[in-house]
Amino acid sequence: MGKMITTHQAEGGVTVVVIDMEGDKVNKLTAELGDELGPLLEQLAADTSCAGVVIMSGKQDNFIAGADIDQLARIKNAAEAEALSRMGQQMLDRLEQSPIPVVAAINGGCMGGGLELALACHGRVCTDHDKTVLAVPEIMLGLIPGAGGTQRLPRLVGAQAALDMILTGKNIRPRKAKKMGLVDEVVSPVTLERAAVARALALAEDRQREQGQGRLQRELDQLRDWAADADMQDLLLAHNPLGRMVMFKKAGEMVEKKTRGHYPAPFAALRAVQAGLEKGSSRGLEVEAEEFGKLVVSDVSRRMVELFFSIQAIKKDTGVADPEVQPADVDRLLVLGGGLMGSGIAYVSANKGAHVRIKERDHDSAGKALGAVWDIVGPKVKRRFLRKPAAEVLMSRITATTDLSGVARSDLVVEAVFEDLELKQRLLREVEAVTRDDCIFASNTSSIPISKIAEAAARPGQVLGMHFFSPVHKMPLLEIIVHPQTADQATATAAAFGKRLGKQVIVVNDGVGFYTSRILAPYLNEAAHVVFEGAAIDDVDRAMVDWGFPVGPITLMDEVGLDVGEKVGHIMVQAFGERMAGPGDMAAITADGRQGRKNGRGFYLYPADKKKKKGKKQVDETIYELLPGGQDRQPIDVAEVQLRIGLTMVNEAMHCMGEGILRSPRDGNIGAIFGLGFPPFLGGPFRYVDQRGADRVVDDLKRLRDTHGLRFEPAPALLEIAADGRKFCD
Repeated sequence: MGKMITTHQAEGGVTVVVIDMEGDKVNKLTAELGDELGPLLEQLAADTSCAGVVIMSGKQDNFIAGADIDQLARIKNAAEAEALSRMGQQMLDRLEQSPIPVVAAINGGCMGGGLELALACHGRVCTDHDKTVLAVPEIMLGLIPGAGGTQRLPRLVGAQAALDMILTGKNIRPRKAKKMGLVDEVVSPVTLERAAVARALALAEDRQREQGQGRLQRELDQLRDWAADADMQDLLLAHNPLGRMVMFKKAGEMVEKKTRGHYPAPFAALRAVQAGLEKGSSRGLEVEAEEFGKLVVSDVSRRMVELFFSIQAIKKDTGVADPEVQPADVDRLLVLGGGLMGSGIAYVSANKGAHVRIKERDHDSAGKALGAVWDIVGPKVKRRFLRKPAAEVLMSRITATTDLSGVARSDLVVEAVFEDLELKQRLLREVEAVTRDDCIFASNTSSIPISKIAEAAARPGQVLGMHFFSPVHKMPLLEIIVHPQTADQATATAAAFGKRLGKQVIVVNDGVGFYTSRILAPYLNEAAHVVFEGAAIDDVDRAMVDWGFPVGPITLMDEVGLDVGEKVGHIMVQAFGERMAGPGDMAAITADGRQGRKNGRGFYLYPADKKKKKGKKQVDETIYELLPGGQDRQPIDVAEVQLRIGLTMVNEAMHCMGEGILRSPRDGNIGAIFGLGFPPFLGGPFRYVDQRGADRVVDDLKRLRDTHGLRFEPAPALLEIAADGRKFCD
């Protein structure tokens, strides 16, 4: 690796240090960077003509993205990881102890180790650029900050705010960073260097003034300033033994509730922060390094890092095998249907610069579609995540119509109407008659084969599926479905547009239910089987949340809509037979007027006023009268129920791999995690099989088959892997 740092002189004797890692899109906090930066800072500190230092990035929209994940992945044992942490701590300790002031000038992403470096500086200035965010996202990799972040962050912003950042990995925008004291100043990108230099000079003047004061007076002044700036609640909680006990007890309870004990990193973070507050930063740094070392080589972190690399690989995947295929630009988008899905697709597209036209059946529906988009935009303006002028520009990109006028120049059409094959085919014919030959028609169907829809097409090569997940602006996955006639460029264009929207994009082959809907169906069915056998609804939901899913399967049925689930269920049974059959007479439940959350009544009852804090959803006990066993519910064997329900999804993923629906186990893992909430710490269905052992999974399925029926018959692809002793994710 070549030279990573250049310098130039600014006014007043301030040296500007520019970090720019050659050949990388982003800067990373690496040992090599430390080897170059450390001696340079020592040299500048010894130079009497140097009044201060500004550290900034040579990258356009990135300060430092964090540590080198490749380096972490190569670590073999905890001792090696702990030594790496201590090396980072020592490097930043030397920076913090510099006799001349050092200011971080931040533009773009300042993440993980990058923020830890900024925390060690004596001042921080950031820009108001859209891509400027500050975060310690190590928790997303099953890790904690390992270069002193668990000690410096609480000192700078208070223990509560620091724990919130460390335990969630959330991004902090510039305005909030200034308000919470994470940065000293927010400026425009064009004035960043000048503002940072001015702050370095001001800090140098402060140091000169302090040299004329007595030590006691300086300490009193610092204590007074700290007390004036400190949050009173933080003073009461973090800076007295009883307060700390309460704060960490509550934090521990929150972590246990959210992680169900599956993720060790949040508990390690609590221990490191608590050690620093109670026993001093030296002890806190020791605990941080020890915990970091253990976490790096833990199974959970290995799975999370593997997931990170899968995401990076998918970003580079064009969706087609031919590397010569180039995607076309998508500037104009037509959305057919402005309901929940259509309005969400319109918002995320306009938010990324596309011009969107929504077609609805009448003027009232068209108005409601635009209103649904504003329902997403408005709260962002109110909470200052989006400025009003930017919101107005976004909304100006979206228009609504009741006919197909003005759509001839559309690059992409996304159909988001009811799951009705004839309706979708009719809309396809109408759109093809008024759009260009190279316009792509994408259906947002969740179950109907794309080849069936394409039977009505004059240009079947331009037809594919783009399966978004609800709510579109929050759910990260986009499943693109191609049928045998889909043109490679259409696929590549749809995939590139999905990535532009910020989605994790997987491309799968056509078939009933594709991948995600197909593996979800038996998962929900098995949960229903358990309830029909006599289990309590909330017991089943709780079991699967404890296993690692974000919501329980019965709750998910209500969210999807019981009427929708019934229609999709019939399609699945017709295609796959008994393996997809639900229990008993599910039709009796929908016949009772139960649709789920959308009409406030399903397996659960939902409060009419969603804004009320009281009146959370609760099991509708009357539904038991429609089920075998009535009100007499039986306790469940939690581990057995978790295995039954979880393995149905895993086994169906194996079927999809064997039948060629999936292109790779990687896509199967990404689709299950980001589309359906499969527990990330397990790495996805295929990594789960590898970790547990294919032969053991086969034995589990055979035992369940003998007890509960052929729906647990092991998939041929799984049997083959088990027989050969291979793994899916080597």
